[in-house]
Amino acid sequence: MARTYGGQPPQSGSLFDDAEQEAAAATAPLAVRMRPRTVDEVVGQQHLTGEGTPFRKLIDNDAPMSLLLWGPPGTGKTTLAYVVSQVTKRKFVELSAVTAGVKDVRAAVETARRDLGMTGQQTVLFIDEVHRFSKTQQDALLPAVENRWVSFIGATTENPFFSVVSPLLSRSLLLTLTSLSDDDIKGVITRAIADPRGLGDSVELDDEALDHLVRLAGGDARRSLTYLEAAALGMPQGGVIDTAVLERAVDRAAVRYDRGGDQHYDVISAFIKSIRGSDVDAALHYLARMIEAGEDPRFIARRIIVHASEDVGMADPTALPVAIAAAQAVEMVGLPEARINLAQAVIHLALAPKSNAVIKAITAASADVRAGLIGPVPAHLRDAHYAGAGQLGHGEDYRYPHDFDEGVVTQRYAPDSVADRVYYEPSGHGNEARVADRAAKIRAILRRSGGTSAR
Repeated sequence: MARTYGGQPPQSGSLFDDAEQEAAAATAPLAVRMRPRTVDEVVGQQHLTGEGTPFRKLIDNDAPMSLLLWGPPGTGKTTLAYVVSQVTKRKFVELSAVTAGVKDVRAAVETARRDLGMTGQQTVLFIDEVHRFSKTQQDALLPAVENRWVSFIGATTENPFFSVVSPLLSRSLLLTLTSLSDDDIKGVITRAIADPRGLGDSVELDDEALDHLVRLAGGDARRSLTYLEAAALGMPQGGVIDTAVLERAVDRAAVRYDRGGDQHYDVISAFIKSIRGSDVDAALHYLARMIEAGEDPRFIARRIIVHASEDVGMADPTALPVAIAAAQAVEMVGLPEARINLAQAVIHLALAPKSNAVIKAITAASADVRAGLIGPVPAHLRDAHYAGAGQLGHGEDYRYPHDFDEGVVTQRYAPDSVADRVYYEPSGHGNEARVADRAAKIRAILRRSGGTSAR
């Protein structure tokens, strides 16, 4: 079912009179009451709302538009769509892809088309979670978008290149929203406490509780206002919301964790060392501790990716793809669901056989390069595709490995200065035990006497 809001105050004869409108506004959730009405009230997303940006130009010039808003929950996708309707004085019609079908889409489009023809009233058709629409349902939007019967705005938390049909994607301006910063969330909270539309200074929030609320929000403005409203419920006029009140209201204990201080570094250090030490339960504890404290999940994912090569490496070559997949899941799904993907990666890495041979190899190679052990590239390995290269001896005597039965041939690859260096020394753990055997055999073939030498 569509929800419709006019871009102008309701006129006489409208479905709801002023008293009913005010009563409905008074009972609306705090997050709805505090929804920005102008672009300047929007918190964060300056890369979209700043002067001269494509989005700002569209609304400042009241231009026809089709937009796709992609970002994590609570970053302002619905807010931006609503602001467009308010600033441009267009009717705002909202559909949720969770409950709406093709019939609802066509009905909303037909109403918008009739209004446009009869009164000139333009409509913003906002489809929340548009990625949940099937291909057929998304295709039903195309005529309205193509003919500009509506200003279409779709919101998605999933990558639109995978979840939105190409014709709709190509007809829309894609805008990417980012998680709000701690300062952004603090601004949202303090405004809601002071603004008459919000709590109107009826309560106070102490500094410790404010910090805890920011951590709980995890960059989600809607969540921060939902928790604030729950904490303020039943508070006396002028009452103070402290950490204890907030904990009771949202049933979440305050995790002592400063993202810029010792706790941040101590916990992530313990997390990595627990994975390295193969203590899966300790690793999961520290993962949960970071998530509950509001740590940026992308930071956690980056550390897992590094650990996959630094401490697991070739002992389990699947560790790195698993870690990267978890990081991609964080970007595509977001919290809270992505905590499951992160946990899977942590379990995989903690239980995997361990080897630090990869980091030792690249560290040793880098040390030689920094020490000046560079040396010229052997002539038989140099580029021989340009005119005159043959006269310089480039490519001469190069042996093409695929011409030999084993696919490996005695031949010098490294410069003379590091010809006898061994950087990669496999461990005997997991898959690397097999890698060690193969590496030894290959080195024996490559370094047989009589092979092509460097020139």
